Amino acid sequence: MSLEDKTGQKVPNVTFKTREGHKWVEKTTDDYFKGKKVVLFALPGAYTPTCSSTHLPRYNELYETFLKEGIDDVICLSVNDTFVMNEWQKDQMAENITMLPDGNGEFSEQLGFLVDKKAIGFGPRSWRYSMLVNDGTIEKMFIEKEVDGDPFDTSDAVTMLKHINPQIEIPKSITIFTREGCEHCHAAKELLESKNLDYEEHVLGLDYTIKTLVGISGGTTVPQIFMNGEKVGGADQLKKYFS
Repeated sequence: MSLEDKTGQKVPNVTFKTREGHKWVEKTTDDYFKGKKVVLFALPGAYTPTCSSTHLPRYNELYETFLKEGIDDVICLSVNDTFVMNEWQKDQMAENITMLPDGNGEFSEQLGFLVDKKAIGFGPRSWRYSMLVNDGTIEKMFIEKEVDGDPFDTSDAVTMLKHINPQIEIPKSITIFTREGCEHCHAAKELLESKNLDYEEHVLGLDYTIKTLVGISGGTTVPQIFMNGEKVGGADQLKKYFS
């Protein structure tokens, strides 16, 4: 296996078989890239561990940040059929991302990134990489190292954003544990929203138990707010954080 950086070259001219609703729709390379500035990240397979836990979710989370940096679309490519890609998008709640099913591997093969994954029962799949494409021309590629396993070090969303804008401040990943009817929880969410900060909310009894809360935060009170894995605390601590 020898993967060649295709920076400066045009993306392959391919027709993709996609499914929209109950209809088959053929889309071409031009539909995805012509006249647009696009970030594409490719991965070995839908529903696979790294792809589902990190690669796709982080691009989806930072989608609005990409738009603010002048990117028109963020595309996820995999050598999977359109039914699999559509269901995976629903499962991941990745409505921001354009799913590109390279079902026959034609795009990946012409680009030179179709690799043999027969050893793990996958057959031909895409190597993991990301690229910045401007009007069909590849401006930058981040290609994972050619080593055994499933390397994931350079094709992530943050690496691409920092290439686009080296001075960018990456938004923090915020999680808040709440319960229904909690005034302090409501106040904490209002404060986050006033700062235009997105957050993921988990509600007691629906998404987690008290045992989970104690295991994560060390206490039983809510809200409990975490930013980039660090505990901020409750509503009062959140006010102090911003002050």
